[in-house]
Amino acid sequence: MSTAVAIEDVPCLICETLNTSEAIECRECSAPMALVHDSIAQERAPQIVSIVGDSNVGKTVYLGFLLDMLSQRANDFEAIPRGAYSVNLPQQVISHMAYRMFPPKTPVDAQDWYWAYFQVGLRGRKHKWIDLVMPDMAGEAIAAEIERPKTFTVIRNLLGKSSGVLLLVDAAQAANGSTKPDFFALKMLSYIDSIYATKRNKRIGMPIGVVLCKGDYCPECFDDPAGFTEANLNRTWNFARNRLSTVSFFATSVVGSLGYATSAKDDVVTPVPLHTALRGVMEPFEWIGAQI
Repeated sequence: MSTAVAIEDVPCLICETLNTSEAIECRECSAPMALVHDSIAQERAPQIVSIVGDSNVGKTVYLGFLLDMLSQRANDFEAIPRGAYSVNLPQQVISHMAYRMFPPKTPVDAQDWYWAYFQVGLRGRKHKWIDLVMPDMAGEAIAAEIERPKTFTVIRNLLGKSSGVLLLVDAAQAANGSTKPDFFALKMLSYIDSIYATKRNKRIGMPIGVVLCKGDYCPECFDDPAGFTEANLNRTWNFARNRLSTVSFFATSVVGSLGYATSAKDDVVTPVPLHTALRGVMEPFEWIGAQI
């Protein structure tokens, strides 16, 4: 009597490690293997758009609202989630914000990240549909990988396979004179530059959008995002102009007003989003979509 043996014949979409056909997540990078099965069903390779940024910059909230707007056909976009797992992130973000709470921080462990796989196209136009994979990565994991490459190989593999990147930067901190957002963005761009190992006289061809987040704190960033970046994030501005061949600057905000709550047991102050007022959420995605 013979015993069936599982064959490792399914390569991970992110790191290309072979996994058994029954695997739920990649044994190497923890990416969901459903991405592979869904991409095979579409008979075309998906595009990867990576959304990166420092911890607490608002990546989870931004991506959650972006995916929800796509699902609701914002700006003539038509988007179809491939797999129920693609709905988990927008559901969590919208549910928390409806109860005036920010969603919990993204866990550092890659196996606990949310992944989204969407088919995106424009309604009423004879346009080739684009399959987009967008993961919600933890800011702490991104920072650790920048400081010590290959700590989180899934991040390096993701960026190496990305068709475009949205770099989220805390505009509120920058407007208050903090250099932290500028240095993080500079490190992030330098890290991407090292992945592509481009020559000194050749710029990175992958489109990168610099997105100024928390614009409700500094509305002036909406008037001229590029000028705001040059004035308040000059290191990032100079690198982008010298090393990126396709770059654009945007401003966004999702919170209309904030309140602050304290506990009787301790002195911890918790920000409370009193209501949402989405502004500039779709524009960075529209630009990336036009470039890839």
